[in-house]
Amino acid sequence: MKKASASHSKNKKETAAVEKPKSRYTDEELEEFREIIMSKLEKARNDLHLLTESYTTGNDHDTNDTSPTFKVLEEGYQVFSKEENSKFAARQSKFIKALENALIRIENKTYGICRVTGKLIPKDRLRIVPHATLSIEAKRQQTTVVAPPKPVQSDFQSLNQ
Repeated sequence: MKKASASHSKNKKETAAVEKPKSRYTDEELEEFREIIMSKLEKARNDLHLLTESYTTGNDHDTNDTSPTFKVLEEGYQVFSKEENSKFAARQSKFIKALENALIRIENKTYGICRVTGKLIPKDRLRIVPHATLSIEAKRQQTTVVAPPKPVQSDFQSLNQ
């Protein structure tokens, strides 16, 4: 009977080891994510450079030598285009910062841990969105918990109070 109980306790240990969830990704897994992030970071920096260049430098093919009526239309479009590129550049800068923060989390070995639930974010999600700090579960909770809009008080109501 002692053999059976020893075997039984060994099975408990094996089961406990199997059931215990991972608390962080291994160094090999973190290295895989680092490579993904470095690749995306290089592309994002190149894109940012192109965007900022497009709205900060003049264009050699502009309308300086054309009729004034066309020039007004062209300048309006150029201003709009520069504003749009400026917005894209700001968004790209934010994306680059998020990727750089992800690299810091890799160094600290906290990469891939959901900041709300404390659980590991699935690898598939991190491969697609390597700067993610929330699991799908936490992201859904975040989007469903929305504060109700405050009632708008009209000028007429404020005068009567």
